Amino acid sequence: MKPTIEQIGTLLALKREERPEEGYWQDFLCDFHRNQREEAVRKSGFANLIGRVSAWFSEMSPSKWAYGVGLAYSAVTIAFVLSPREVVKENVPVSPVNYQVVPAPTPSAVEQLNQLDLSPTTQGSIGEQVF
Repeated sequence: MKPTIEQIGTLLALKREERPEEGYWQDFLCDFHRNQREEAVRKSGFANLIGRVSAWFSEMSPSKWAYGVGLAYSAVTIAFVLSPREVVKENVPVSPVNYQVVPAPTPSAVEQLNQLDLSPTTQGSIGEQVF
């Protein structure tokens, strides 16, 4: 059953006069933001990550495939370069360690002074100390 033009006009006139109660839009906005936050919390996490990855692969153009292949190749190359090599151990004969410290022979103070050149021609030259 189709409404007549008079019925539609009456309905529009009635709706034009209707106004929502006070605070309706504030409550609507609060509910809307709360729903948005709840949806964002639901979307964060492992399930969302899987969804994003699958969407990325489904929308992939040939240039993105080239980027993906290049990224995979570089990852494999880096893994190959950084992987530890197998270490070959040789059987080296064990020798005991001597922990005794032997001090170096130091000449006496008189011998050290005799070795210094204290002639008047060398006084004040670089490397000499004035006492």
